Amino acid sequence: MAAETSTSAAAGSGGGSWVESYTGMSTDNIKGLVLALSSSVFIGTSFIVKKKGLRKAGASGVRAGVGGYSYLYEPLWWAGMITMIVGEVANFAAYAFAPAILVTPLGALSIIISAVLADIMLKEKLHIFGILGCVLCVVGSTTIVLHAPQEREIESVAEVWDLATEPAFIFYAIIVLAATFVLIFRYIPQYGQTHIMVYIGVCSLVGSLSVMSVKALGIALKLTFSGINQLIYPQTWLFAIIVVACILTQMNYLNKALDTFNTAVVSPIYYTMFTSLTILASVIMFKVTYLGF
Repeated sequence: MAAETSTSAAAGSGGGSWVESYTGMSTDNIKGLVLALSSSVFIGTSFIVKKKGLRKAGASGVRAGVGGYSYLYEPLWWAGMITMIVGEVANFAAYAFAPAILVTPLGALSIIISAVLADIMLKEKLHIFGILGCVLCVVGSTTIVLHAPQEREIESVAEVWDLATEPAFIFYAIIVLAATFVLIFRYIPQYGQTHIMVYIGVCSLVGSLSVMSVKALGIALKLTFSGINQLIYPQTWLFAIIVVACILTQMNYLNKALDTFNTAVVSPIYYTMFTSLTILASVIMFKVTYLGF
């Protein structure tokens, strides 16, 4: 009996290592992978539902693309927003288990979903170069996921704060904020309706900061639920405020982009810029090495 018990215990304790040796990924990374994939399904669908809501609202009010907010009274837009929130919650949870450099590239799935649904539901055709771009996004994301590095263990939100307040990341954050303000106040009034990169640039720049804050907040909640209370630290609440501010900014300018340009074009460009900047921010903040560099 004792032998059986010890054998069972050994099997239970070795379960995680078996999964890790079989897949080449840790148990936490696999949890993050599953959550990120489910997040992509919801977010990819939400692009289409929100776009239909924006079209319907724009038909009877001021379009979002020219500064209107009539979509806030449109139930279909809210259905898309709720779908996106569900996806973002799953995404939020994924960042608590896996490194940002692994989670973010999995958003490539949302591109495929939104491109297919845009063709079916919105009649927005994706041309050959768009299809090629989507394929390259998926190939690049797969490569990143397969070579995602192990992230350093974080033991408190104060440790994340120390990383976020180091000179290199502060310098990056200042550049991002400066570029964002220049785009909003200098280029959007002139080129917002004709150049897709202006709206997407704001969303992507702000998004790279929001991901780092979401990562910090996710770690704080994960540690709190495991019995190490992180809610007593003011840094936790500061990260929460940053997350809310960044998400509201992203939502505003993403709505403008969706209302003005083809969804099948907005989605892959946004994904590519957002992923690239997030990887850069992750390398700077968490000091991970990627592909030997």
